[in-house]
Amino acid sequence: MQSISLKASRLTLALVLAGALGGAGASLVASRMAHANSNTAAPAALVAQQIAPVGAADFAGITERYGPAVVNISVTGDAHASANTDEADASAGPARTDPFFEFFKRFQQGQQPGPVPREAPTRGQGSGFIVSADGIILTNAHVVRNASEVIVKLTDRREFVAKVLGADPKTDVAVLKIEAKNLPSVVLGKPADLRVGEWVLAIGSPFGFENTVTAGVVSAKGRSLPDDSFVPFIQTDVAVNPGNSGGPLFNGRGEVVGINSQIYSHTGGYQGLSFAIPIDMATRIQGQIMAHGKVEHALLGVSIQQVNQSLAESFGLPKPDGALVSTVRKGSAAEKAGLQPGDVILSANGKPIVLSGDLPAYVGLASPGDKVRFEVWRKRASVTLNATLGNANEKPEITASASPQGPGQGKLGLTLRPLQPDEQRALGQAGGLMIEQAGGPSALAGIAPGDVLIAINGAPIQKIEDVHTSLARTDKTVALLIQRGDEQIFVPVKLG
Repeated sequence: MQSISLKASRLTLALVLAGALGGAGASLVASRMAHANSNTAAPAALVAQQIAPVGAADFAGITERYGPAVVNISVTGDAHASANTDEADASAGPARTDPFFEFFKRFQQGQQPGPVPREAPTRGQGSGFIVSADGIILTNAHVVRNASEVIVKLTDRREFVAKVLGADPKTDVAVLKIEAKNLPSVVLGKPADLRVGEWVLAIGSPFGFENTVTAGVVSAKGRSLPDDSFVPFIQTDVAVNPGNSGGPLFNGRGEVVGINSQIYSHTGGYQGLSFAIPIDMATRIQGQIMAHGKVEHALLGVSIQQVNQSLAESFGLPKPDGALVSTVRKGSAAEKAGLQPGDVILSANGKPIVLSGDLPAYVGLASPGDKVRFEVWRKRASVTLNATLGNANEKPEITASASPQGPGQGKLGLTLRPLQPDEQRALGQAGGLMIEQAGGPSALAGIAPGDVLIAINGAPIQKIEDVHTSLARTDKTVALLIQRGDEQIFVPVKLG
């Protein structure tokens, strides 16, 4: 940071005040400066030092040194997968019913707007950055989602076909590998050392314009978003747009502190709020992918909500902090630890849980099997509970099969489970069964995991036994009423 002379500081102060006060104010400032020069030089110097502008980071130097480590990523997707892709838009599908969700956009650059024909492959663009000289690249998982081919282009215009080593949709991190040596690479920093208001720099390919540099400041840290509760995002006002996705966020020292991932927008374009995945979380995901080929996340097994002032008063809390437990999943780590609906979780291993989003972000950074000590507010008193976190990749214990021994065995080829209370609220369904796996005749009919089975031949489905009862009455074709996103559709299935 360059030093600023006292004379220059006074000049800056004069110009700032003159601009604020107008012409009449300028003469007043000038006379007061003259008086300060003769009588009060020391106090004036102190004021100048307090409000003098701070030297900005060397963005040109950072770009020159580390810009070559930022790559452009071009993706070709297969036609079948692309038919179900909404141009990496986080507002697609059932989330459209949530007014908060409709503003959050991932920014993979699609080739054309609107629906994609099933027979035509899709093409998209994004950004990434080289983290090791032997060709390891970090980017966003949504950039390479459903990709059949990934091309990485360097700043020297060389192009490589990249292999996707793995991707984790929960944190939106993907790891790529290109066959090259002695590549330029970035230096990684510590997001924990970032301060709100600190200068940061993004390099990427917005709208396909490669190696575009934008800058801004850190607006907030540890921000939890509705659609990515695992990630404690870094919020900035750096201008990022479609195509920036997966690119690096640098601090003023030229260290990568995050991966640009999402924006808050009414239109899909930049509106002053952008979000980056902390690089320490990304490298943790990278390590799991490279070591095991997959990523495991911890699971507590609760549904939570925000504590407002009214709830705090009703529970006897001194202030509206914490995560209010609304439901506890049967057989989960939370149930085994003794958590109950109505508990307010105030801290985890000594780390305060101020907002409800702090809890899933904390659990998301942990590993299955980690032990966590929770401070819980229960019946107007503080209690301590100890939990051993479960594995989010494992199926819940309440999962049941729709085709056990007995009538209807093998007819549908579906694996079903009851809906969780939070799923019922999100879907607006009091009944129905979640489809965990689809095979056989159901898969051939187009039914997929994530669909919800509402009825069979018009008979409502509330539990697994209802499926067996309906199938026992027919042996040919059944009409399944399926909810997919906001829509319900009847799907005819020929029984096996």
